Amino acid sequence: MTSFNRSTSRRLKKLPQIPSVWEGDRRPMSSSHQHSDSEAKGECILWVDGSQGVVRGMDMVPQETGPEAIVRTLMRAIEHPHSPAKPARPQKIVVKDREIQFYLRGVLQDLDITIDYAPELPLIDELFRGFAEIIDSQIPDLPPQYAQALQDKAFAIWQAAPWEFLEEHQILSIEINKWDVGTIYASVMGMLGMEHGILFYRSEDSLKQFRAAVLRDDEPQGRLEEAFLKQDCLFLTFEHADDSDEDDDEIDLADLPLSEIEPTFGNIHPLEGLRSVLYDEEALVVFVALESLSRFIRDHRRQLYEGGFPSISHRYRISLPESNETTKSATVTVSTMPQLAAELEEMAGFGVQELEPGEEISPMFRSLRDDLIPEDSFLSLGVVSWEMLEYLRQGVTHQQVCEIKQAGDGLPVILIQTSRPKAKAVIANIEAAGGLKAICFNPGADPFDGDRYDLGLLQTQNGELFLFGEFLDDDPIHVEARKKWNQRCKNTKGYCGLIIAKGLTGSARGNPQPRDMMALFEARSLSPKDLGIGTLQLMPQLQSE
Repeated sequence: MTSFNRSTSRRLKKLPQIPSVWEGDRRPMSSSHQHSDSEAKGECILWVDGSQGVVRGMDMVPQETGPEAIVRTLMRAIEHPHSPAKPARPQKIVVKDREIQFYLRGVLQDLDITIDYAPELPLIDELFRGFAEIIDSQIPDLPPQYAQALQDKAFAIWQAAPWEFLEEHQILSIEINKWDVGTIYASVMGMLGMEHGILFYRSEDSLKQFRAAVLRDDEPQGRLEEAFLKQDCLFLTFEHADDSDEDDDEIDLADLPLSEIEPTFGNIHPLEGLRSVLYDEEALVVFVALESLSRFIRDHRRQLYEGGFPSISHRYRISLPESNETTKSATVTVSTMPQLAAELEEMAGFGVQELEPGEEISPMFRSLRDDLIPEDSFLSLGVVSWEMLEYLRQGVTHQQVCEIKQAGDGLPVILIQTSRPKAKAVIANIEAAGGLKAICFNPGADPFDGDRYDLGLLQTQNGELFLFGEFLDDDPIHVEARKKWNQRCKNTKGYCGLIIAKGLTGSARGNPQPRDMMALFEARSLSPKDLGIGTLQLMPQLQSE
């Protein structure tokens, strides 16, 4: 048995010994509702001066902690007690556990403290009853009868990933007409790769007012926080379950396994503020909304994914979880709202940027555009092995395949990695242009500083040329990459490929994995002679009227 050092015993014996009886015990912090969680929450150690009616020491410890813990708390109760108690030794200690009694007798034998046993500890018993009442009075985040059902529906939404094809302004109406709720309006968050979740607005006005406030550039931070709290909605958000990760801001939740995703439910109301608690009727509304939304996504995923946000409406009968409700089901209608989406899009100011007065693009640039590939994309010239090519042909959703005779170490490819929404936009624009026709490099020059460039170009089937990269002619890294590119294209008889990948802000940044590949476009490689447009001047020309 571990005992005090002699110096520690001498120090403790110098403290005054008061004629008091202290009660001590360790118990799980349990209640009638939460006893199953007591092991996870640990145990509470209490030392109370029964004569003065004050708590001298208190600690929470894991259940598996050894008996030394109760002595450590006793040491603090003696030397550094909670106010208003003063440092002192008790005359007697009373415990209700025989093992603790025998242990303390051995440890404290040099301190002239009597250690007794009692079947009841009135003061500590009363304190723990008070703790249990406090725990019982705490409202759980979700009503217990609906908690598991809501968790299951949340994970079903996560796996359906509606943010892959729905933008925040593409609102879905969910007509419920129960529990004093008529129609709620679902806004899906996550396409920008930031916060993932769904907001269920109770009115169109609340939705529009919040969006208008967010879009005002001159709003100070305090006003935006006020606008946030003025929303009238229920919400479901997803977070990284390991909140200890310091780099959570850089983590793309879509890259994490399901076991590391944690759903959070709650309510925002102008008069209540934000709370991460749902009451019974709110829980039922969210359950019905999530279930109907899951079915709608399942039934109309292809139509929604193809873009354009078409007008769709579908009615569902949703079975309710077991509850005290007299009705066992609810009839719900889910509909897209193209007109509202267009209004919100216009509110955000999306559209074609116009030229300034007197500005005109030189005829040389009319067939060359630089608006296809996002500026912050990661770009590389490389090769994929033939085995990986077959894998991508079978695995990616968007693909354009050519008949290529395998030769050399693989297919030369241009890899462009960006965020998921931007990657989707690039893919959609290429497909809208009929697909990819060719990849080519063409000379370019800057007439101001005399630099010469190797311009990377993508040619679509409708004849348009898109700039994807500008490389200095004398850059040794690019020169070497171009040599390998030319040789590989020669091996494949002029065939190459374009890969569009997501994950620019995640752990795969600069090194996308196969799961990040969203599109594969196989095409021809053209030489500057084949392209026949000569050297391009890298500047627009301004002409006065």
